Amino acid sequence: VVNDLESSRVDDVVASITAAGGTAVGGPADVSDSAQVKALFDTAVEAFGTVDVLVNNAGLSPLYPSLSEVSESLFDKVVAVNLRGPFRLTAVIGERMAAGDGGSIISIGSIEAIRPQPHALPYAAAKAGLHVLTEGFARAYGPKVRVNTIQAGAFLTDISDNWPEGLQEEMEPKIALGRCAQPHEVVGTVLYLATSASSYTTGACLRVDGGWA
Repeated sequence: VVNDLESSRVDDVVASITAAGGTAVGGPADVSDSAQVKALFDTAVEAFGTVDVLVNNAGLSPLYPSLSEVSESLFDKVVAVNLRGPFRLTAVIGERMAAGDGGSIISIGSIEAIRPQPHALPYAAAKAGLHVLTEGFARAYGPKVRVNTIQAGAFLTDISDNWPEGLQEEMEPKIALGRCAQPHEVVGTVLYLATSASSYTTGACLRVDGGWA
């Protein structure tokens, strides 16, 4: 099941999976909305009967002029997407997994959780909360469900298109590999955590950050 706020992006990914011989259905939803989260889960169960793997990958990190000008609505939306959404999805789907044959839940975190920057402080706080949820849910739904977080470094996704000017150049000297990552470079870690290759890994936060200092 492919989820995004924008239906056109969902359709593009579903089409690419289908073209490669896979099976996929779209589930456009706002993960900060509990009713839409429930509908997304229902879509998955209707299409496939169960959920074996959940990847919490939604993210939101809007810019703001200064910390004192962060509005309540902006702060609340950042926390809703980056923390409340993964909480609700993990709670609803993890409970179903634990009652059935188990599964793996993977959240995409951020280096900001341990290296917070002033330009993204609400985002960093929300991503730090994922660390708590990861260990807590691992204990709540183990031993049948494994719950882990990938603590991602600087990846050149659509969020990076809105980085302040010069930020990429400022960050790259701090990275042991000397560059920001391409989105596909997280895939191997997701596959590791999604499969039995990580059968004894749960409650963990794995850094995939190129060696951030």
